[in-house]
Amino acid sequence: MSLDIALKYNYNNKVWIYHSNSLELLKSFNDNSIDLIIADPPYFLSNDGISCSGGKMVSVNKGEWDKVKDISSEEFYYLFLIEAKRIIKDTGSIWVSGTFHNIYQVGYLIQKLDMRILNNITWQKRNPPPNLSCKMFTHSTETIIWASKNKKSKYIFNYDDMKKENEGKQMKDVWAFSLTKKSEKAFGKHPTQKPLELLKRMIKASSKPDDLILDPFLGSGTTGVAAIELNRRFIGVEIEEEYVDLAINRVKDTLQKQEE
Repeated sequence: MSLDIALKYNYNNKVWIYHSNSLELLKSFNDNSIDLIIADPPYFLSNDGISCSGGKMVSVNKGEWDKVKDISSEEFYYLFLIEAKRIIKDTGSIWVSGTFHNIYQVGYLIQKLDMRILNNITWQKRNPPPNLSCKMFTHSTETIIWASKNKKSKYIFNYDDMKKENEGKQMKDVWAFSLTKKSEKAFGKHPTQKPLELLKRMIKASSKPDDLILDPFLGSGTTGVAAIELNRRFIGVEIEEEYVDLAINRVKDTLQKQEE
C-alpha cells in the first residue's frame, strides 16, 4: 500500500494520519527519516478472559487487532522493529510500551537487532483496576523500553528539561501517572488509551521542537495530541477505521485550540 492511498488526514504538512497496517505501510517510509517513534503495539491479550473497568467485570477482549492470527506475536514484533530501526535517524530513538505479557519478548528482539536499550521505564499507575481473581497481585505497572538505533547512536536526551520537571533532581526510571482522564475521552474511548502526560514526557525527553514523531499504532491519537502541543511534526498510523476517526477528531480539536 502506498502512502498516498492510505493518507486520511493532513494538516499543513505537519500532521499526517494514515489508515493502514503498519507492518505494510512502514515499508514505504524512507531510511533514516524519523526522529522519534512511540509505539504501543498490540499486547495480544484478547483471549476471552475477564478484566475490570470502572469497578465492573468486563471481557478482556480488545478487538480483532489484539488477536494473534496469521503470524506469531514474536514475528509481529520482529517485523515491526526491523522497519522501525531502518527508518529511525541515527540521532533518533524509540519507545515501546508493554506489560509482562509481551515486553520481555520485545526487549529480546530489540537486542537481537543490535539496538541499544537505554532505559526500562516503569509506569506506576496511581489508580489501577483491582484484580478480580484474587489469585495474584494487582497489576499496577506497565513497562516502556527506550532504545536507540544502535550502540553508537548519538540519540537525543533532554537531561536538563527532565531534571527541571523533577524539582531539580535527576529523574528516575519509575514514573507515577494516573490512568487516562475522562476529559481525554471526550471524543470516544480506546481500550488501551494512555494518559496524555505520559506521552508528553517521552516526547519532551527525547526530541526537539519540529522533530518528526511517528506512532505506528495510533489508537485514539494521544501521541498526536502530545506532539502537537509540544510543537513537533507528527505521523500516525492506525489499522482500525473507528480509531482513525477518533484520532483525527482529537487532533483537529487540539490544532483548533492552538489557533485560538
